[in-house]
Amino acid sequence: MPLLLRLYLAFAAVSAPLWRLVLWRRQRTGREDPVRGREKLGYGLPPRPEGLLLWFHAVSVGEAQALVTLLDRLTSKHPAVQVLLTTHTLASVRALEARGLPPRVIHAYAPADYPGAVGRVLAHWRPDALIVAEADMWPVMLTRAHRAAVPMLLLNTHVTARRYRRRSRMAATNGYLMNLFERILVQDEVSMARFRDLGAPAAKMSVMGVLKAASDPLPDRPDERAALEAQIGGRPVWLAASTKVVEEPLLMQAQAMALQDCPDLLFLIAPRQRTEADRTETAARTLFTQAQIARRSRGEPITAATSVYIADTIGAMGLWYRLAPVAYTGNSLRVPGTPLTGKNPFEAIALGAMVVHGPDVGNFAEAYARLKAAGGALEVADAAAMARAVVAAQDPDFRKPYLEGAARVQAENMHPLAVSLAAIEALIARIGPR
Repeated sequence: MPLLLRLYLAFAAVSAPLWRLVLWRRQRTGREDPVRGREKLGYGLPPRPEGLLLWFHAVSVGEAQALVTLLDRLTSKHPAVQVLLTTHTLASVRALEARGLPPRVIHAYAPADYPGAVGRVLAHWRPDALIVAEADMWPVMLTRAHRAAVPMLLLNTHVTARRYRRRSRMAATNGYLMNLFERILVQDEVSMARFRDLGAPAAKMSVMGVLKAASDPLPDRPDERAALEAQIGGRPVWLAASTKVVEEPLLMQAQAMALQDCPDLLFLIAPRQRTEADRTETAARTLFTQAQIARRSRGEPITAATSVYIADTIGAMGLWYRLAPVAYTGNSLRVPGTPLTGKNPFEAIALGAMVVHGPDVGNFAEAYARLKAAGGALEVADAAAMARAVVAAQDPDFRKPYLEGAARVQAENMHPLAVSLAAIEALIARIGPR
């Protein structure tokens, strides 16, 4: 075991008071669940269901949402399988509640990474296997699960250039932890090469593609959509989805410029962190009057005067994509001094929205490269180019070739789901009936 990992585990063994303090302070500031927060310490957990139980772990909203389609297919095909899904964040719980979980899937908060909490969780759930999504690898959780002879699978994982540089300083630890998994399914060849450099076992790794690309469309809210469509009244619309605060002033500039050519254009903006929507509104107020701005969290309607509608509620992204013919997939405009990393484009594509994005898409470089090759997305360099794109994209003839290219890429995207299911079914077959 590498020295750095030994030091981490030694500190973790005495870190319970620190974890309790941190979680208590986060709860007081509204960043932790006030009702279920004790689950992170291994207390107040839901009852364990009888039979074979697979533990799936994902860090937050995006990673958990990517698993929902997989879990739906898995539980439909294997009626004897029970699933525990753990995440860390309050936002992930709210998003999953809004979307709904498949039958026989229980959610609980993941344990804090110290021996007492992890031990209580393992003793309570007695999982037959642990499947970790993407790359949320907590050392105590993984080493304790391995010590308990729980077979482990890592799927849909990838490593960005930034994460690669950071992990290269602890390559031995990274390689040790990844070697605890029986099989590792990575998103792309670049990630596989980087993981090899970071000490991951090449014999255990294979490329599966991006699981989010194979997910079912985000759920609709027909009654709410009908009400909003009545308020919009046929106006041209564009959406910025999962935006970061640092890029939002640029998006407000784009809307202001676009209004010069399309005076009744409505801008829907759904910030990535709903808790930062006040800063979104501040960015809007630099260019728009209060009468031109409305916020969903305050129950404010879209009126003829509304130019910017801040969609700052959880779990409604499927609604926004259905309302806008063109969507900027956020976290990708170039902001000096702040590298952004892109967002999954396939949620928009699955719901028929034309994708516009900025140049910084490092976390999803392979997906955007495929879309670019197929003519399925439009890259813009700055706010002025964004303004021109969203105005042009109000024309169905302009959108058509982009939508056709994106549909071709989407049609190829079921492979990651099939590969993931096959790997999990191989685990189930080896475990046997319970």
